[in-house]
Amino acid sequence: MTPIRRKAGRWLANFLSQPLLHYKPYSTINSDHFLALLQPGDVLLVEGNTRVSSTIKYLTQSTWSHAALYIGDILGQGLDAETAPTLIEADLSHGVIAVPLGKYAQHNTRICRPLKINPDDCERVVRYAADRLGLAYDLKNLIDLGRYLLPIPPVPAFMRRRMLSLGSGDPTRAICTTLIAQAFQSVHFPILPRVEILANAERQLYGYTLDEIHHIRHHSLYVPRDFDLSPYFRIFKPLQKLDFDYTAMKWKDQLEAELIQVSGIK
Repeated sequence: MTPIRRKAGRWLANFLSQPLLHYKPYSTINSDHFLALLQPGDVLLVEGNTRVSSTIKYLTQSTWSHAALYIGDILGQGLDAETAPTLIEADLSHGVIAVPLGKYAQHNTRICRPLKINPDDCERVVRYAADRLGLAYDLKNLIDLGRYLLPIPPVPAFMRRRMLSLGSGDPTRAICTTLIAQAFQSVHFPILPRVEILANAERQLYGYTLDEIHHIRHHSLYVPRDFDLSPYFRIFKPLQKLDFDYTAMKWKDQLEAELIQVSGIK
């Protein structure tokens, strides 16, 4: 990438990373409670509040615009939700970095847990991501995304996934879901594999005993919503794992009624 294009890419990265006004999450959760729910290898989906988040959500027709991998204390810096780097992500401006969980405590999120992954493979997934800390973000991806910043991009729905198969292909650069997909593919854990149904003649010709065979999708084709759609990940909302009691919620109309009742007594 030439110096001019690199400079333009950095400017675009800073522009796209700016938060949008009036973003409000539907629900928030205490960071420490959030931390207690996660296990190494979990994928955290985030509804971002930046300009690039809006573009990704439109192109993928999904709520989720970003994904990060929870790594626990593999970096040996503790598990404090506000200070310890326990999430690995690919950031537009800073490349592959580790950040504390508290960064996303005020965002709408989902937790995606790989089903029945064995502990050794889970550790390999986490190590794969941790070993790539410091890699640059693939700025070529920004140039492609920048073309779709129009209010209503003229992009047919069937082309959106293919248009997100972007990037330079440089192994020393990363995109958020590309990094996580590569980590799981390194241990052949499925996300959304392409399933090929084998005809009888083909099975007999090659001696296959299976009716179908799975193909690994190229990592550049993955987007955040794929972890939500994948049947190989258990999806849950943070509050579902806590001692939630709807009767303890304070509703405004009830509080007003109580205030009126108290005032009437006086």
